[in-house]
Amino acid sequence: MQLKTRHWDRIGNGGLTFTELGFGTAPLGNLYRAISDDDAHAVLTKAWDLGVRYFDTAPLYGLGLSETRLNRFLRGKPRGDYVLSTKIGRLLRRCGPGEERTGEGKFFDVPARVEVYDYSYDGVMRSLEFSLERLGVDSIDILYAHDLDVFTHGSEAARDARLDELMAGGYKALMSLRDKGVIKAFGAGVNEWQSCQWLTERGDFDLFLLAGRYTLLEQEALETFLPLAEQRGIGIIIGGPYNSGILATGPKPGAFYNYDPAPQEILDRVARIEAVCKRHTVRMVDAAFQFPLRHPAVVSVIPGGQGVAEMEANAVAATAEIPPALWAELKAEGLMRQDAPVNA
Repeated sequence: MQLKTRHWDRIGNGGLTFTELGFGTAPLGNLYRAISDDDAHAVLTKAWDLGVRYFDTAPLYGLGLSETRLNRFLRGKPRGDYVLSTKIGRLLRRCGPGEERTGEGKFFDVPARVEVYDYSYDGVMRSLEFSLERLGVDSIDILYAHDLDVFTHGSEAARDARLDELMAGGYKALMSLRDKGVIKAFGAGVNEWQSCQWLTERGDFDLFLLAGRYTLLEQEALETFLPLAEQRGIGIIIGGPYNSGILATGPKPGAFYNYDPAPQEILDRVARIEAVCKRHTVRMVDAAFQFPLRHPAVVSVIPGGQGVAEMEANAVAATAEIPPALWAELKAEGLMRQDAPVNA
């Protein structure tokens, strides 16, 4: 099994080569259930053996646990053999007496830490130093400003205040780090394409990690953002290609969409998509992985995976062949935007 790669070089600094299948390490932070260090290491080893060479992490994932688990795995790997990204915007503070840690009920068996949002100049520099220590590496390729969206901050006003904070401080730090060659690229990792467009219109961003907003189920980002990204040479990494699970599990009772049980209208739409896939003898999960890669701005897709079997399934999806007739029928049935690129 040979994973394809895509080279990205927006500003002539040598750029980065991404495997089309990347590894999103949120599940290795004991997301929704705890796994052992050995199990986490086994999943990462399987990913490497399958050819994955892009790894994304963040301080939030397991409140530092994801980064420290990557430390063990990456030790001894030649630094030039992989692309590594992490995120800024959250500093981790030790819990005080009686203080509830961040992520109760979401991250299990993790350090007792409280997240502190900080998108300032100093916040970026401190976050980078902490991540370098947790990861045990000398350099990080990409820094993303994390979760600048309504989903995280609760309202448009709160999101906008954080966006302004980034542009007034953290953006200058990111520019300086890139200009000095400390990092190769910077951008944002968010759940909403609107934030990506806002930033693109106001700054010199390289890459965006967009989770769940350009998928087989959702293509609204084609309205304005993705054409703008393509015009600017901005690379897009797609996280959450299965919309929190439903495009992998199918529309079964209790299927998840956007981190919650899917509403009936989503279940119905996914059932129609799945029916089209079956008519073409294609697994819906394969079509879901392959779809975003058809867009010329997309450089990698990073589904999560807590187990070796999930990692193997992602690799199968990454190398699947999808007949053009499937995309044509999805468009004919009104299940895909007519302007969605579908040519490999």
